[in-house]
Amino acid sequence: MNKTANQMLVIFGASGDLTARKLVPALFNLYKAKQLPENFVVLGVSRSNMTDGEFRRKVVQESTYLKDKVKDASSDFINTFADKFFYEDLGEDYNKVYNKLATRISDLNNKFSTGENYIFYLSTPPSLYEVIAKNLSEQGLNNETNGWKRIIVEKPFGYSLETAKKLNIGLQTYFNESQIYRIDHYLGKETVQNLLVTRFSNSIFEPLWNRNYIHHIEITNAESVGVEKRGGYYDKSGALRDMFQNHLLQIVSLIVMEPPIDASAQEIRNEKVKALKSLRIMRDEETLYNNTVRGQYLASVIDGKKVKGYREEEGVDPNSKTETYAAIKFFVDNWRWKDVPFYVRTAKRMPTKVTEVVIHFKSPHHQVFKNSDMNNKDNQLIIRIQPDEGILIKFGVKVPGQGFTVERANLDFYYSNLADNNVMDAYERLLLDAMQGDATLYARADEVEAAWEFVDPILDYWKNGSDVNIYGYSSGVWGPTNSDRLLEGDLKWRNPGENLADDPGFCVIK
Repeated sequence: MNKTANQMLVIFGASGDLTARKLVPALFNLYKAKQLPENFVVLGVSRSNMTDGEFRRKVVQESTYLKDKVKDASSDFINTFADKFFYEDLGEDYNKVYNKLATRISDLNNKFSTGENYIFYLSTPPSLYEVIAKNLSEQGLNNETNGWKRIIVEKPFGYSLETAKKLNIGLQTYFNESQIYRIDHYLGKETVQNLLVTRFSNSIFEPLWNRNYIHHIEITNAESVGVEKRGGYYDKSGALRDMFQNHLLQIVSLIVMEPPIDASAQEIRNEKVKALKSLRIMRDEETLYNNTVRGQYLASVIDGKKVKGYREEEGVDPNSKTETYAAIKFFVDNWRWKDVPFYVRTAKRMPTKVTEVVIHFKSPHHQVFKNSDMNNKDNQLIIRIQPDEGILIKFGVKVPGQGFTVERANLDFYYSNLADNNVMDAYERLLLDAMQGDATLYARADEVEAAWEFVDPILDYWKNGSDVNIYGYSSGVWGPTNSDRLLEGDLKWRNPGENLADDPGFCVIK
């Protein structure tokens, strides 16, 4: 394991929800597990007027997000953790001169011997990324002559290919690419990382991981909730930008990529970029019509409770055409995946919250047991990312008794069954990686731009296409029936249940 150097974490936008909800709980778990360096401090920075003590009470001592994590900890332990937190009021504007901030950082560095190793976490709107980077640069806080400097930025990373390129250029004006960490919390999930291990450490999978044995690949990302209080943001984003362009294409890249030379960040990210660049970009309207479907959830009744339709949500345009459901069929133009269709869908207001990958293998060319239950049922490798994290293999077995009756059985593994079930939260893993300088699970500039190159034509078609539609679906079902037209032949979407091994039918609205 890499040794974590003494350092300082400077969080911009520290008075916001992300700091209290995700970052501080992740840091507390790392502290409890003795993963933080001996000399480690956190400096919160925002435009709110707070003292060090008020900041500590807000994000540590009185935080509702830490309640479950600190219940077994002594008050001395909690207070010792809280003492690592400090706060600096930036004033009215993030574009003010950073002299005072630079002095505070220097004072804390000298007092706690953090070695001038700084991580700047930008928990702010993307419009402030370049502004903050510029001001840090003007104070010499990007200079690595003494100690390293890293900057972490949250998604959304751009709104389109053009804006992503502009943002990359802006950040790279003040920080080297090696200093920039673009965080995608999906890559911090153990089961996403396990895609690489499943493929490249098991000889029973990698030789079959190609067009000769795989019929098609299906990815589902479903959320049971609606847009909740994010209507204003979501209406300018939509499912394709919010989930597909980043989270789901990251998963696609891990499935598609070729074996890297080694497990280093550079080699893994090189292969991911090549994978994303091999996606067949759809440009003409006929292809886009035949291979994309968008939808919007409608008002309905779920478990006896009325739920709003998307256009009724707070902050949403009553005539909005923003999609809450997106289903895409696409192909990969390389030898390994030639003519293998990928079906990917993401949506809100589905029957359950679930993300999973299904590898559908081809049926044997010659069916020996023609009357078996396995006819028209393929072997499947199901990788459940959330919840009920694990791996499931569906295969044929003989039913005990006379003759050769075959039915499908499950062979499964669940992370919850591990004796040492200490699975890191995504933000814990990603923060620790950044502290140790491991960029494997962070997106590189060319990786982000390659994803946008694939998504941009779809967004443009949905906005300007002459024959594009948006289909309604009742809240609590598996999306519009129109998405079935993407599937070839007799294929059907796998509609997963809350438990990995479930194979439920279509949801019935009560």
